Amino acid sequence: MTQSSPAPHVVVIGGSMAGLLAAAVLAEHAMVTLIEADTLPEGPAPRRGLPQARHVHVMWSGGARAIERILPGITEGWTAAGALRRSLPADLVTMTAQGWIPRRPEMQFSISCSRDLLDSVVRARVTALPGVRTLQNSRVGALLGSAARVTGVLVDTPEERGRSVPADLVVDASGRGSHAVQWLRALGVNGLRRAEVDSGLVYATRVFEAPAGAHAAGFPIVNVQSDPRVPVPGRTATIVPIENGQWQATLSGTRGGRPTGDPDAFVPFARSVRDPIVGELLEGRRPLTDVAVTRGNANRRIFFEKAALPDGFFAVGDSVATFNPLYGQGMTVAAQGLLAVRDLLRDTGVAAPGFGRAAQRAIAPRVATAWDLATSQDILYPGATGMRPRTGAGLLNAYVGRLMTGATTRRELTDAFFRVITMSSGPAHWLRPSVVWHVLRASERGAPAGPPLTLGERALAGLARRPGPADPVGRAR
Repeated sequence: MTQSSPAPHVVVIGGSMAGLLAAAVLAEHAMVTLIEADTLPEGPAPRRGLPQARHVHVMWSGGARAIERILPGITEGWTAAGALRRSLPADLVTMTAQGWIPRRPEMQFSISCSRDLLDSVVRARVTALPGVRTLQNSRVGALLGSAARVTGVLVDTPEERGRSVPADLVVDASGRGSHAVQWLRALGVNGLRRAEVDSGLVYATRVFEAPAGAHAAGFPIVNVQSDPRVPVPGRTATIVPIENGQWQATLSGTRGGRPTGDPDAFVPFARSVRDPIVGELLEGRRPLTDVAVTRGNANRRIFFEKAALPDGFFAVGDSVATFNPLYGQGMTVAAQGLLAVRDLLRDTGVAAPGFGRAAQRAIAPRVATAWDLATSQDILYPGATGMRPRTGAGLLNAYVGRLMTGATTRRELTDAFFRVITMSSGPAHWLRPSVVWHVLRASERGAPAGPPLTLGERALAGLARRPGPADPVGRAR
């Protein structure tokens, strides 16, 4: 008789979305211990380690498809729990820097709900997987091992301080507050380069009661973006329909134009952005929460993939890079990166020499794409600090600006815009000859003159009629 080898053991630090998805991917090949500093809620409830969950979170179709591949049926799970599937751009009223995007039949989609609901459905699926166990209310204090190889973690649990947990692989998904750089330095790993672009962004969010019948009628997401080409503070206002007949409204502003926690100033701020439509929609609505404010939303990145990482370790999610939440990239970047890790796992295995470094390199291209999209815009705002655009960025920005102008009038460019923004295709899609052909002919003639809400939607929201198409998507709403 032969005795089978024990399954490899993986430690995942952090019960974030990235940590949960990492656990799901790795559970196919190993026993997984998910170590979380807080108590993981049973349902859609706030988690202390995720204060940014109070604000609008966008799950683009690119991210939803990636998570669906990791956890089949998850989209149906979200909608069964109360999330709303919104067609893009049919169910979106958005003003970009170049103007209003027309509402056309579905090109992409988004999942519209609170971050608490998104996480809760994924958490329930992952923690029920065979081979996944959780260690809650426990904090990792150090990595075990050497500069050559990580062999586990040192954890403070409710029962024991300094508990040693051995592992064949350690994945850091502990988020914005990650201590991975310090832990690695303690092992003798140096050369971890950082980058930051900080526009001074502040977010303020309040949940309101939606108008009666708005959800049943398919009321759209409404969003007014800033224009980074204009040298004034960037301010935005967004309404996202979420579960339980509610509207989640988020305001943002950069240095010199930030929202505050003053409830009396919330709607006036929403009215003061480039178009007042969000403020008009919120006027007179019953607020269901106080105003939640979050500061410190800089884009930050650690180039783990360029360092001599020890074997048996990689980082994912916000531990690697945080982005301006306005662009809705974080969860999608993590999910798509972990799909690349899954492909590696199926070829090698958790304990294969060099797997951690290979996984970090596999994640890097998704991070780099999102980083370039976010920072190229954020660095333009007054008072923004950090890494300046690379040579040639001005020419590329001019091209993208022309593409986005065309997206307000040309169906082909609307499609190209949403393919990349939803991270369903990479930015190289914008340079395809068929797209370039339309960009060269782009014009703003015929673009919507105002928010493309239907007459029925205006009536439902109690708005006075403003100029706009009678029915942007050619159907009763």
